Amino acid sequence: MQILHFDIKPHNILLDENFTPKISDFGLAKLYPTKGSIASLTAARGTIGYMAPELFYKNIGRVSYKADVYSFGMLLLEIAGKRKNLEIAGKRKNLNATAENLSQIYYPFLVYDQFSSGKLTIEDSSEEENKLARKMIITGLWCIQMQPCNRPPMNKVLDMLEGDLESLELPPRPLLYPAESMNMDGEESSSISSDVTS
Repeated sequence: MQILHFDIKPHNILLDENFTPKISDFGLAKLYPTKGSIASLTAARGTIGYMAPELFYKNIGRVSYKADVYSFGMLLLEIAGKRKNLEIAGKRKNLNATAENLSQIYYPFLVYDQFSSGKLTIEDSSEEENKLARKMIITGLWCIQMQPCNRPPMNKVLDMLEGDLESLELPPRPLLYPAESMNMDGEESSSISSDVTS
């Protein structure tokens, strides 16, 4: 059996005296067989902002361990960007609901757009910390792909975090809702690297 946590977020990651992370709060967790690829749920579970889209959009894929991969990706983006400490084009930005541009409201859009344009820097960090943050951002962006099949499994996520930054490629821009993943002909578009998802 394996555990699907369904609520991976900063509040549920505890650090011991050696700063070793421990996952807590298994109140929404569900056991399912390691040979199984799909979990059956009667209702969505998790915290808004960290919940995988397949938990509420039933037409994009079945619920599996990839739901926790999505939550972990959002956690990585938040840690890497220190959320409110992102420096964009020399100005400090906070997210606000009255922003004119959607990329200022949906955090992954903000991170992706600024990262891909080379304008994203992490303030008050060394070159090594900045490199680690960039690696976490690319990995996090892969983890939050809309379609569960486009997210890497956790063993690949670990390989990405432990590997070289130069070997990582930027994934497609994250989507906010499933209709964005359809092209004009109504066919699903996918530009995923087979190296990342296998």
